[in-house]
Amino acid sequence: MLKNSLDNTILNSDNQKFIENNLTVDTAQLLLKKTISTSVDLKLLIEQIEAKKRCQKKLPNWFSTKNIYYPNKLNIEQTSSEVTANYKANLVNGESLIDLTGGFGVDCYYFSKQVKQVYHCEIDTNLSEIVEHNYKQLNVENITCIAKSGITTLEQEKKRYNWIYLDPSRRNNLKGKVFLLKDCLPSVPENLELLFKYSKNIMIKTSPLLDISSGISELDNVKAIHSIAVNNEVKELLWILERDYNGAVEIKTINITKENNQIFDFYLNEESSAYAELSEPLNYLFEPNAAILKTGAFDVIAQKLDIKKLHKHSHLYTSKQLINFPGRCFIVNNVVEYNKKKFKREFKSPKANVATRNFPETVQQIRKKLNLKDGGDDYLFFTKNIENKPIIVITEKA
Repeated sequence: MLKNSLDNTILNSDNQKFIENNLTVDTAQLLLKKTISTSVDLKLLIEQIEAKKRCQKKLPNWFSTKNIYYPNKLNIEQTSSEVTANYKANLVNGESLIDLTGGFGVDCYYFSKQVKQVYHCEIDTNLSEIVEHNYKQLNVENITCIAKSGITTLEQEKKRYNWIYLDPSRRNNLKGKVFLLKDCLPSVPENLELLFKYSKNIMIKTSPLLDISSGISELDNVKAIHSIAVNNEVKELLWILERDYNGAVEIKTINITKENNQIFDFYLNEESSAYAELSEPLNYLFEPNAAILKTGAFDVIAQKLDIKKLHKHSHLYTSKQLINFPGRCFIVNNVVEYNKKKFKREFKSPKANVATRNFPETVQQIRKKLNLKDGGDDYLFFTKNIENKPIIVITEKA
């Protein structure tokens, strides 16, 4: 059972049944019902319901396990998904790992499958208590929960670990929401010497909004950066640092989908020296996934996959042959200049999926101008050709 600082009654069978039975109910309406009798404050139960709802797709293991105690919604929103936590865990191994910013403990749960002993540090004592309780429900025995700051733990324990992991908070009490690593809590740049004192390997999770060149300028000994997308939405950047490493930075991109994992890797210095040949649209059109676009692999992808770009700034690619491309692939049916009369002559359907790349008008403006509804099997790309003229590439999915 939980210690005294949290409400144990939430875990009794009646209250757990109430949570389970009301997962699909409008909680705002639930609050208005005065006839509901529970052995705990109704607001607390509703907080549990709201938090659990958010876990159904993000944390299915927690959602399907009995007697899980949920923290507030913010902790659930900020935690890694099981999909990305599992990806991270496959990058580590060894005898020990310490997570300096444990949070809801999802990353540690997956690290514990690859590392013999994991230490979960969490400065919020209530959250630390919740995590410790939940690990018991999840039958995890090789994670030690420490209810204090990870940096303080390093300084006091003076132990060495195979890996140090941290996900610095992007909410700074003085500066609000921040994006530079030095402004996050804890500040990795300020503590890097301390971190390397106790581990050769450091893994840092950052927001996908962090600019990669900015992160590299703030950090030393960066060995690799992983850009992780799930269903074409970049969820996080992972920074792998190795003590004394001063070689080329490897960029690893992955887009995890139900169908497959789209992977594309390169070295950062390859992009600056890569050359992408330009071409008019050929038989096939390719659109890179979000993980690749985040890393700025605009020319190196063309060179490595032997495909051509439509325009220097469009980041759409083309080829005569269909290739296994890390993104979306389309068959080019027609190419017309951006002119309403010519377009209406060539394209008869009242609806299409519209996308713009390096184009002066928005999707909404184009739809209004061309009287196009959303949907259908046609995909229209509004972009520029090698002569810098606006064109419409009419495609369907390959």
